[in-house]
Amino acid sequence: MSAAPGRIRALFLGDPQAGRVVPPSGFTAHLTLFASGAMAFLAVFALALSLASGRLADRWADELAKSATLRITAPAGQRAAQTDAALEILRQTPGVASARALSAEEQAALLAPWLGADIPMDDLPVPQLIEVIEGEPGYDGAGLRLRLGAEVPGAVLDDHTRWRRPLVEAANSLRRLGWVSIALIAGAMAAMITLAANAALAANAQVIEVLRLVGARDRYIAGAFIRRFTLRALIGAGVGVALGMIGVALLPEASEEGGFLTGLGFRGVGWLWVLLVPVLGAAVAFAATWRAATRRLKELT
Repeated sequence: MSAAPGRIRALFLGDPQAGRVVPPSGFTAHLTLFASGAMAFLAVFALALSLASGRLADRWADELAKSATLRITAPAGQRAAQTDAALEILRQTPGVASARALSAEEQAALLAPWLGADIPMDDLPVPQLIEVIEGEPGYDGAGLRLRLGAEVPGAVLDDHTRWRRPLVEAANSLRRLGWVSIALIAGAMAAMITLAANAALAANAQVIEVLRLVGARDRYIAGAFIRRFTLRALIGAGVGVALGMIGVALLPEASEEGGFLTGLGFRGVGWLWVLLVPVLGAAVAFAATWRAATRRLKELT
């Protein structure tokens, strides 16, 4: 039980004599710091994209699943009568929580992004839209369509299924892409730290040979490299995460006008996920350096 705390203490405090095996500065130190910082910076944005996409997918699925649109396409003289008949049918339909006809101003606001703010609604053959809110446990869409088709010929029920599913799938794909990006970032970081560790081991081959002659074991030598590179990665990743968090905090807030391009930051406990990035970066550096040191020391035997 007492060995584990001793190993952890040795990792962070180290051995001053063993620390001389690893060059404190130079190409390998700069490469490790830069690689860990850059990868952590990118990981913050990949994590923000993944979490934001997940929130968007959940919101779209919840909002669109609870609403539908009934479109009344009929001659102007029959539109009001068919609208009243459709509203009466909807009120009698089990599972429909509410239904209301959109006003001309509301329909004009819906068309404004495409046709402009000043739309002559009276001169356009715009169908009447009815907003349908689904209740619990939901309504029978097929049965409702059959009744509407028989009593209101100009009514078309759209439950948003055709375009809801692609939107939710696209948001979920972005979420998966974010996690795949984080995995690729970790792999790239491991590869660069492995190169740096191999370069440091090769540059100190003579020192390693002398240490072996005086009785140093390979575990002692590898521990010096592992500690130095792990701490460098932790420091670099910490700086990269700090810069990444500043960048994410400067992103625009969520807004209806900006749509998906806004609101890509973290929310609530999502900020705590960012704190794991330096720890994971140090773990990746630990594993990469341990593997590189073990293999390289065997080759130098």
